[in-house]
Amino acid sequence: MSKPIVAIVGRPNVGKSTLFNQIGKKRVSIVDDLPGVTRDRIYLDAVWLDKSFTMIDTGGIEFEDGTFVKDIRRQAEIAVEEADVILFVVDGRDGVTMTDEEISKMLRRSNKPVILAVNKIDSPKQENDVYEFYSLGLGDPIPIAASNSLNLGDLLDAVVAAFPDTSDENIDKDEISIAVVGRPNVGKSSLVNAVLGEDRVIVSDVAGTTRDAIDTHFTEGDTKFTLIDTAGMRRKARIDEAIERYSVMRALRAVDRANVVLMVISAVEGLTDQDKKIAGFVHDSGKGVIIVVNKWDIYDKDEKSTLRFTEMLRNELPFLQYAPVLYVSALTKKRIDHVTGLVKYVANQAALRIQTSVLNELLRDAMLVNPPPAHQGRQLKVYFLTQVGIEPPKFVIFVNEPELMHFSYVRFLENKLRETFGFEGTPIKMIVRGKKEGDDDV
Repeated sequence: MSKPIVAIVGRPNVGKSTLFNQIGKKRVSIVDDLPGVTRDRIYLDAVWLDKSFTMIDTGGIEFEDGTFVKDIRRQAEIAVEEADVILFVVDGRDGVTMTDEEISKMLRRSNKPVILAVNKIDSPKQENDVYEFYSLGLGDPIPIAASNSLNLGDLLDAVVAAFPDTSDENIDKDEISIAVVGRPNVGKSSLVNAVLGEDRVIVSDVAGTTRDAIDTHFTEGDTKFTLIDTAGMRRKARIDEAIERYSVMRALRAVDRANVVLMVISAVEGLTDQDKKIAGFVHDSGKGVIIVVNKWDIYDKDEKSTLRFTEMLRNELPFLQYAPVLYVSALTKKRIDHVTGLVKYVANQAALRIQTSVLNELLRDAMLVNPPPAHQGRQLKVYFLTQVGIEPPKFVIFVNEPELMHFSYVRFLENKLRETFGFEGTPIKMIVRGKKEGDDDV
């Protein structure tokens, strides 16, 4: 199930990026007094109470000579189309402007939930300035001051209350969802067609042809799959169409919906900086991942090419050491028959559960080989290890003093888990918690 998407829209310089940063609890957007500084939307995952969602920060919507600036208006329209909830930000100091009125008309036509935030209301005497925004016809305006987080709690309460109800979604938990991601023109659609054995997705040599995520359901043996083909993720400097900008959002949503991600790389072009960024996002998503090196049929090979290419991937993507690498040709169908079997294997690995008694037997053996470290005369004591989740596998390590647990020892224990149980193709989440000796183990 994908997380709800919240798009922040509004004209330039009303405080959208400041609000975005405050909600995200980190500075991920440029904040500047100059209109138009936010050239691109930026995405982040945020949480309010127990609700997770994805936020889109958009460029400002401008109004000139009675018409919207074409590209920015189109960008906002696609943001609205992609979003589950729209957060419309206006400037309380400026009052209602002609641009605000035009944007509100567009938002009312969308039939999407709209939360109206009146920003820069940071003193009681300004609260009367909020009432004129009722004229926009978008319900009760919520006064906020994004710069100092004033009233953000009420705003976020309204946002999450507007999320669609997904409790009745018909989700087949026995079906494995596969997201196919990568840069444009690495052969994602060709790979999908080869796996399916029929042309259900348009294949073109023009980068960016596939702009929507396309779901295809199929069965192999007794296993049901859903293949999600996505648009290519471009470098920011190459994103010059609003529709291309939001094709990235669709790809991110596809990853969020997937059990396993096929990260497609072109053997001919090799690993690029954009490949690394995409791989980083896939790793952070916590999904199972397989690196698929496509166009292997036209790669200039010798008997050690596979070994060298894999070594390069391991060196350049150290955080994806756990991901299996599959060399294929979507054109000639070489090794395409390995894809679904490997996907099923990785999905099973991500859902693997290990009994606590078995985990603690492994922990005792690991500590005999490599005892817990000491720091400035203080000895780390590791009491026990237990698994608390799957997809990805999550483990809690209980220790006497969490600050003594160096990341290298956590990595050592993670490696022991992988050596013993596999967990191939899936990240592992390790959580360190304090526990006094003699406390109950659960």
